[in-house]
Amino acid sequence: MANTSDFNGKWALVTGGSSGIGAAMARELAGRGAKLILSARRIDRLETLAAELAAKGVEVRIVAADLNDPAAPQQIYDATEGAGLTVDILINNAGLGQFGAFHLSPIEQELSQVRVNCEAVVRLSRLFVPRMVERRRGWVLVVASTASFQPIPYLNTYAASKVFDRFFALGLAAEVARFGIKVTALCPGPTESEFFDIARASVFKRGVQPTADVARMAIDALARGQRTIIPNFSGRLSAFLVRFLPVGLITYFIEKVARSETRS
Repeated sequence: MANTSDFNGKWALVTGGSSGIGAAMARELAGRGAKLILSARRIDRLETLAAELAAKGVEVRIVAADLNDPAAPQQIYDATEGAGLTVDILINNAGLGQFGAFHLSPIEQELSQVRVNCEAVVRLSRLFVPRMVERRRGWVLVVASTASFQPIPYLNTYAASKVFDRFFALGLAAEVARFGIKVTALCPGPTESEFFDIARASVFKRGVQPTADVARMAIDALARGQRTIIPNFSGRLSAFLVRFLPVGLITYFIEKVARSETRS
């Protein structure tokens, strides 16, 4: 059973904490007694969520930062652990995607996905995990995706970045387990969030799961040290089936469906 009482009184840093899964995880952690540090680009939304949580008696700090900027992870660290806050829970949630033909996509959109989804995760983990090792305790959650189990045409960079996230989390989990640190890769499928609108990927918006359900299952998995959590049945089924299907067949059918969406 998940021992989420361990989170009581601990500082949790949630990136991308202004909306979607990040905001849901902030609420879930607050409900388990954690103190929250919320970070995202949109300070107005951070302030709104912080006020909501503070009204319930939760201690909350906010750090406005854009993880597309390579300097942002250090900025977040300096404002938290570097300022004397002991961050025991790191939720690497911030991420972005962009649907469309790769050869037509602005290169900056593609590189932004690599910077936010991959580079920022590595930078933040490298800053906070050493302190966790020193203390012999800590929890790290990396938000990957069911997109990490197969290539996805027209979401090429996003899917590839989520493979990176999942493998990074699994490798890190094996390294730091002996120091009492638990690392979980969260692999959600379609979830209630702005992602599909911002990424223009409505073709993949099927069987959408409430963010509160995803957050609850993710935090439970993190507490018990489960290294991978796929929070919905269809995601678990597809992750299982792709082990036995040729990659070429999978990408063929995904490409046909997705290409029709680019023409609409």
